[in-house]
Amino acid sequence: MRTVRILGQAAEEAIEAAAWYDRQRPGLGTDFFEAFEAAIDLAEAQIIPLSPYPGKAGAAGARRVILKRFPYDIVIVERAAEFVVIAVAHQSRRPGYWRERLSP
Repeated sequence: MRTVRILGQAAEEAIEAAAWYDRQRPGLGTDFFEAFEAAIDLAEAQIIPLSPYPGKAGAAGARRVILKRFPYDIVIVERAAEFVVIAVAHQSRRPGYWRERLSP
């Protein structure tokens, strides 16, 4: 099992998304966080394979876990001893804004 490290920017994105969902309907932000944590747990335990990200980002090593209930990708880079969550990205807003985070 590899450890998972979450970049500060990715953690902020998850917090902002959860806050937005909570403003839409109280408790929905908690549901978002639960979905996020479940995806991280599955990746860490290597229960599900990480899908290659399409295009140049995938060629550069970006992988993703797609949240089932929410339109977000958890963008992950595999390192020798860990998975690094580099973004919690909405699937249709600002595509690829996180690409500069691919560099170690």
